[in-house]
Amino acid sequence: MADMDSLDTLPKIGAPATRALHDAGYTTLRQLAGVPRAELAELHGMGPKALRTIEDALARHDLGLG
Repeated sequence: MADMDSLDTLPKIGAPATRALHDAGYTTLRQLAGVPRAELAELHGMGPKALRTIEDALARHDLGLG
């Protein structure tokens, strides 16, 4: 079973947000490090809760959005 905080997987967010990330080419948490928050916020299906979850997951690895 994958570690919930793995950089090789996306955090558990809603299906619309997960689809939005996949459609934009993001399939791992590692790929989101440094991406501008505003860029992710523009993705259809990406809401404030999903963004917070992503930021929290990145912070556990001393990483963050751009």
